[in-house]
Amino acid sequence: MTRRSCAIYVVGIVCAHLLIIGIGLVVAQVFTTLMHNRLKKEITLTEGSRVFESWKNPPPPVYMEYFFFNVTNVEQIMAGGRAVVTQVGPYTYREYRYKANVTMLENGTRVSAYTPKTFVFLREKSVGDPAEDAITTVNIPAWAVMNKVKGSFFRATMVSIWMNSLGADYFTTRTVDELLWGYRDPLLARLAPSYPDVEEIFGLMYKKNGTYGGEFVYHTGEQNHMDYGRVDTWKGQRQLSFWTTNQSNSINGTDGSAFHPLLSKEERLYVFTPDLCRSIYMEFEKDVVVKGIPAYRFTPPESVLASKEENPANEGFCVTPKECLGTGLLKVSPCRKGAPVVASFPHFYLGDPKYVAAIEGLSPQREHHQTFLDLNPTTGVPVRANKRAQINILINRIPGFPKTKVLNESGIIFPVMFINESVVIDDASVQRLQKLLLIVNVVSNFPLIIVGLGAIMLLVFILLVVRAHKKKNEVKRNGFTKAVYASTAEEDTSYCPVTDKEKDENGTYVGMTATTDLQS
Repeated sequence: MTRRSCAIYVVGIVCAHLLIIGIGLVVAQVFTTLMHNRLKKEITLTEGSRVFESWKNPPPPVYMEYFFFNVTNVEQIMAGGRAVVTQVGPYTYREYRYKANVTMLENGTRVSAYTPKTFVFLREKSVGDPAEDAITTVNIPAWAVMNKVKGSFFRATMVSIWMNSLGADYFTTRTVDELLWGYRDPLLARLAPSYPDVEEIFGLMYKKNGTYGGEFVYHTGEQNHMDYGRVDTWKGQRQLSFWTTNQSNSINGTDGSAFHPLLSKEERLYVFTPDLCRSIYMEFEKDVVVKGIPAYRFTPPESVLASKEENPANEGFCVTPKECLGTGLLKVSPCRKGAPVVASFPHFYLGDPKYVAAIEGLSPQREHHQTFLDLNPTTGVPVRANKRAQINILINRIPGFPKTKVLNESGIIFPVMFINESVVIDDASVQRLQKLLLIVNVVSNFPLIIVGLGAIMLLVFILLVVRAHKKKNEVKRNGFTKAVYASTAEEDTSYCPVTDKEKDENGTYVGMTATTDLQS
């Protein structure tokens, strides 16, 4: 066996082994399974894990933007006219959030933490000075008190008298700072001595700057990667008590800061939001790319805030059968001390068009008012997010308050403010995530690399076989040509002795003479 033949056999054997092994590994998903198992162990809320420190102190900057609806025709509204509002904002704050008092529980399967938030105003990202800019809006404390006493004619009459004496009207003009962080309301100050649960300070973000809120207990994902970051208890409770059904009171999902790795487009992600006093769910919308990182976009579908007629599961969020609001609204008064607060998406996005038509100046737009989460499907890391929500007040006709007679009994959902809480992954985190994804892709696709090498070896093997076959044919053709040439030469050549003279002078010679010459 020649050296060339040996090389062909060796290449063929190596090619066959690479293809068989590579295809077998691809079909069995061995390396993908190994890599996924590694990710499940690495991405846990435990000391020393890949994500624990960034979970406790998230590096990407978070921004909170506040937009207000300034009322421009108070007198016409109180005369029964249609409200006209103009959007003012944003007033932007840098939000610093971290996990405090982090404690491991139950042998590392649970971790408890508080989530304080601190807000710092950013003038360069805002439209004005919150200490100077004034906003005319619904007098929320007044409407909260009016709703509290509407069942008693005597109490309603007393409150009406107090409001007149204090000059408290149904609308008020306050600075942005006052509306956000609090001001002393005269009506609340009048009630506070008699009602211990009433505070004389009111603000939409009152006691939410630098305060701890409630304690969360999270699953670490140590036992099951699907539980990574999932809320186990909030303020010591696994169930809320605000709503009328167990399903509505369930605390489901994460707090929105962490999601399990290996996400699927088919799954429904749950997020527990204390501000809404409930859990909401999000579904896959589309693939996106953020700073070169692939991500799945999840958004809340219309069914999340649909009416009970459109989504019977939402019936549990009705405060009473008579207080079931339409699509796009959630009355959160049970967790707001009875105040007629209604939550929605900004500009009533995904809501019943009648709510938009009732207020002039609203224009819901998907681009500016949709809530979404962009999550890397391999790691579950949020790479971009926009949480958008609107605070509204239900104003309606209330017995005992004569000026409200011009309002409908069903009321008007009056927009006050909406927020846009946004975050985009920082560049340093992008680099770390890209390195991790590169490792995951290389290891997971290693069998394909083996198949690729096998395919290259197959091409080499085919080339060698073809060349060897051509060489063999050439050898056979050359041998045949030589044989034919030799027989022809023998027939055309004869031998004869040289002349006597030549013999004497030069010895004996044998000369070759053409046969034709001899015959002639």
